[in-house]
Amino acid sequence: MKTATPEATKGVLFGLSAYTLWGCFPLYFALFAGVPSYEVLIHRVVWSCLFLAIVVSVLRRWAPVRAALSKPKNLGLVLGCAVFIALNWGIYIYAVETRQVLQASLGYFLTPLVNVAMGMLILREKISRLQGVAVVLAAIAILYQLILLGVVPWISLLLAFSFGTYGLLRKQVALDGLSGLFVETLLLLPVGLLALSWLNFSGESHFTESSTLTLLLMSSGIVTAIPLLFFAGAARRLRLSTIGFLMYINPTLQFCLALLVFDEPLSEQRLLSFIVIWLALGLYSWSAWRERKPPQPA
Repeated sequence: MKTATPEATKGVLFGLSAYTLWGCFPLYFALFAGVPSYEVLIHRVVWSCLFLAIVVSVLRRWAPVRAALSKPKNLGLVLGCAVFIALNWGIYIYAVETRQVLQASLGYFLTPLVNVAMGMLILREKISRLQGVAVVLAAIAILYQLILLGVVPWISLLLAFSFGTYGLLRKQVALDGLSGLFVETLLLLPVGLLALSWLNFSGESHFTESSTLTLLLMSSGIVTAIPLLFFAGAARRLRLSTIGFLMYINPTLQFCLALLVFDEPLSEQRLLSFIVIWLALGLYSWSAWRERKPPQPA
């Protein structure tokens, strides 16, 4: 029987830390009550960029950043990544502020299935029969909400497709997670600074409303970067299949917070759609586990 290596143990701890922090994000963004989601997003972009610049400097990771910026023709994909991650952040903040955390959790439960569908439709990747069944079940769950409940879960769909598209573009960018996110926020920084200037000029800025709120908005950069650093540590030490299982911690925690902290109603009909999604994820995970490559002999 094989025992876990110290590096694998560290990787699991890093992964648990990253996904637990991401799962607790609703508690953090709920603190911005009264601040429009677009303003929180603007500050998140600006302060993330500044904090990531400090982290990149401390870790001496400027080489890949300079290499990426020295090839403007190749920045189109990075800009696409920036737009979709900003869209994802903005929708998520809006979901928390409007107490629709259940929809947010459903979106992140759907994300791996959306990735499979995009791989099949866009990249022409071959998928297993079980993965195909999983995608069909997810589609049935969404149609169920649309037809029987009369509700389009647009927050869930936009979160899943924006993050799925971000991942699709990100796979084509030769940058690690930290350097990539820094370049993405750097490309968005001019827009963010212009938006902040407009908010200040129009008198609609909440930044100086109170010292607590000022510190909260500034802390959004740290809150964004720390889970990413933990995830990078996990990705270097763990197999992709292990990370795939850990990723469900995030939407599961959000689901629990929606019910226990935000007291969101969960009807039997909506619960049934979640169960169908969970069944689809179970099939997807089982398929990924069966198809994992056996370890190579030393």
